[in-house]
Amino acid sequence: MTIKLIAIGKTDSKPLQQLILEYESRLGHYVKFELETIPDIKNAKNLSEVQQKEKEGELILKRLRPTDHLVLLDENGKQYHSVDFSAYLQKKMNAGLKRMVLVIGGPYGFSDAVYKKSHELLSLSKMTFSHQMVRLFAIEQLYRAFTILRNEPYHHR
Repeated sequence: MTIKLIAIGKTDSKPLQQLILEYESRLGHYVKFELETIPDIKNAKNLSEVQQKEKEGELILKRLRPTDHLVLLDENGKQYHSVDFSAYLQKKMNAGLKRMVLVIGGPYGFSDAVYKKSHELLSLSKMTFSHQMVRLFAIEQLYRAFTILRNEPYHHR
């Protein structure tokens, strides 16, 4: 299975970029992983929230394949403990899923078209985090899940 993470907007913080790269590298030992950043919408200040979500949604949908399993990182999504999340990933791999695409939306969330195309909503927390931090948290949790599946000591129970 390939896991792809799509995120809107770049990460400005150098320390965060370094941590993201570190966990991307670690994750690559377990699964084929891709991180794609969609640049911020130009002239977003001139757009309404709905217009911005629609433009971002078009860019997200262009990057999907018909067979992709689309999971949106959304505050209203299902929450997992790390061990349960690892079991969730194992179930997806056992089902023969070719590519799971996780998406971090823009500042206003997702367009209706993206919600309609999604298969699941996943929440990392009830708290709100910056979009840059969510990238790191998502990649770290994926890494943690694979270390749990391999019974490696990274995750302490």
